This record gives sequence, structure tokens and C-alpha cells, in this order.
Amino acid sequence: MIILGLDPSLSCTGYGLIRAEGNRLTHIANGQLKTDPKESLPQRLSHLASQLEALLADHHPATAAAEEIFLNKNPQSTLKLAQARGVVIMLAARSGIDVAEYAARLVKKAVVGTGAAEKVQVHAMVQRLLPGIRIAGPDAADALAVAITHAHHLASARRIA
Repeated sequence: MIILGLDPSLSCTGYGLIRAEGNRLTHIANGQLKTDPKESLPQRLSHLASQLEALLADHHPATAAAEEIFLNKNPQSTLKLAQARGVVIMLAARSGIDVAEYAARLVKKAVVGTGAAEKVQVHAMVQRLLPGIRIAGPDAADALAVAITHAHHLASARRIA
């Protein structure tokens, strides 16, 4: 099963694709979907959508997961994040895949073992869980962590059923 993890952002949405076969996870791809801050908000959202549509068409994930919104001190930043997140969740759902959502603290706990983990710790654990990969940046590391979290939750749900 191919799982797409997403760390939504208007400026740089991280993505991570992994394959889950039982308890075995393998890396497929990771990267960043960037938009130009000089463009208008509608243009940036459209550009983000085009990039994600291409990614979905290339890899055909079976499921996806996105990080939930956290509230910034700046309400404008939170609104922009919400709009970008809406675009990525809608596109994934429109392509026919289920989209799960995980709080950042839950992702950190699932990957590192503590919900208070730093980004550096998340990055290091992602590299340990998916050995030999090159991570495109912090957003991609976070997206891979979301995909790993989703893989663990799916595996647990199968065992319970």
C-alpha cells in the first residue's frame, strides 16, 4: 500500500510517499511543493493544486494523511495555512483516497516516542525508520513522519479487526 503524507503550508508543502507491506516501510519519494510569495493567494493555491495533482497522478497512493492545523500567533498565517490545507485535503479526497488527519504531537509521539520532540529528533527518526534516504527538507521530513504515523495506525486497526 502506498501512503502519502502531507505537511501542508502555503509557502512549502512537504510530501512523503512510503510503501507499507505489513510492518515493513520503504521510501518511495519525498519533496516540497513550493509557491511563489510574489504571486496572489489564488495563484499560489492554484499552483499548489497543480503540483499535488501531478504527484497524485504519478504515484497513485492508496491513502493519505495530513498534519492538523496548529494555531499560529498570527491569525493571517493560520488562515493561509488553512486554505492550503483545504486544497491538499480536497485534492486527495477528490482523487478517491481516504485522508486521515493527525495532530503534530501525535505524529511526534508515534515516530520519536514523545509528543514534545524537536524537529531535529523527528528528522533523525525518519532517517532511522527509512534508512538510506535523502530528505528534501524539514517539511518533507514532517510529511514522511505523518505517513509513518498513518502506516502504524492502519496496521494497528488491521490487527484489532
